[in-house]
Amino acid sequence: MSRSEWQKSSYSGASNECIEARAVDGLVELRESDSGDVIVRTTPAKFAAFLQGVKAGEFDHFTA
Repeated sequence: MSRSEWQKSSYSGASNECIEARAVDGLVELRESDSGDVIVRTTPAKFAAFLQGVKAGEFDHFTA
């Protein structure tokens, strides 16, 4: 996998308060759009498991 562009959710609208993601060298990188100097890297499998949990509502208590 080569470097790709940062992508943010269409649900964030014009807001810079979101998480951006991209695929780089077989990993998934995540950063905050308004503070991009800290990057978290994970595997596609771990990211997929996290997204499944998000879709299932397992992390909703963090947004309240």
